[in-house]
Amino acid sequence: MYLYTENSFLLMPENAPGSVNASGFFIWEEETLIQIEHVSKTFSGKYGTVHALDDVSIHVEKGDICGIIGFSGAGKSTLIRLVNGLETADSGKVTVCGKELSTLKKPELRTLRRKIGMVFQQFNLLESKTVYHNIALPLILAKTPKAEIDKKVMEVLKIVELEDKKDTYISQLSGGQKQRVGIARALTTDPELLLCDEATSALDPQTTESILKLLKRINREMGVTILLITHQMQVVQMICNKVAVMESGKIVESGSVLEVFGSPKMPVTKRFVQTVIRDQIPDSIVSLVKEQKENFRIERLKFIGSSVKRPVISDICKTDGVVVNILGAAVQALEDSVMCVFILQLIGDDESIRKAEEQIDKNGVLRERMEVE
Repeated sequence: MYLYTENSFLLMPENAPGSVNASGFFIWEEETLIQIEHVSKTFSGKYGTVHALDDVSIHVEKGDICGIIGFSGAGKSTLIRLVNGLETADSGKVTVCGKELSTLKKPELRTLRRKIGMVFQQFNLLESKTVYHNIALPLILAKTPKAEIDKKVMEVLKIVELEDKKDTYISQLSGGQKQRVGIARALTTDPELLLCDEATSALDPQTTESILKLLKRINREMGVTILLITHQMQVVQMICNKVAVMESGKIVESGSVLEVFGSPKMPVTKRFVQTVIRDQIPDSIVSLVKEQKENFRIERLKFIGSSVKRPVISDICKTDGVVVNILGAAVQALEDSVMCVFILQLIGDDESIRKAEEQIDKNGVLRERMEVE
């Protein structure tokens, strides 16, 4: 089976769950890889009991890149440790790759973990060993034959584009190269699931972008599902198709990236979204708007997906009795789509402004009235 992407074909596993559509694109069949149901987890310490997770539920489908975002202490790391069995839930159920973790014995859990790769914030590499040795370590511990180890190491080095660094010591690598080695090591067991724990937070912006592009390519070309935790909304924006927002041990909002970015409901979600999409009136313009004597309203419009092709602003400019000023604008790529935000000042009498708003609404554009404070 082949996956068609742009002008190239990629070999897909014969048992890949899905089918090729009429345009030649491979469509993944929905298959739940991670199922977390009503999970709670507490820790006791000298300062009392900490509720790290409180009735958390989330599903991750095969082929997803799902981002778990939250500020420090939100419970993100505890959640990811539950998925690979490093922590056990006080209540609720965690199912990974069709196996409920609480029912597994230690040998069964070790077998399951071979289907799960892990990428760490601080790389967790042996500085005094070579790139080859670090990548080969999981296979050496599994007593894999030397010939198979050599073949697999070169295979994953090619994926992360470090073939020429095989015999280089880790201490001689840059931060981005170290993370590529960490990713290569995680791929040696041919995992179905890749867990990324703040994988880019120790990297500069340019290196972060290159690592995220690599993770996205691994997801698309190898069919590896990715669950990542981060406090950076830019990471979610760049590669995720789904996102869950955590606060105080709870998932307070979740959905597709387009849904959550397009219409955030919770205050914490709005704060995260505003770090990548500037949807407020610039301060330098607020004072000018306040000085105006004419009757006006300010509307924030969000164009998502197909609505970006519609000439909405052009149409409302033709509304009799309304003058349109653009106070702000932003464009962001999201989930292989795009979202455009415009902040418009509609000047005119109430009836003319109402007709302009109707023109906006009938085009399926998200509209929100704003107040100048």
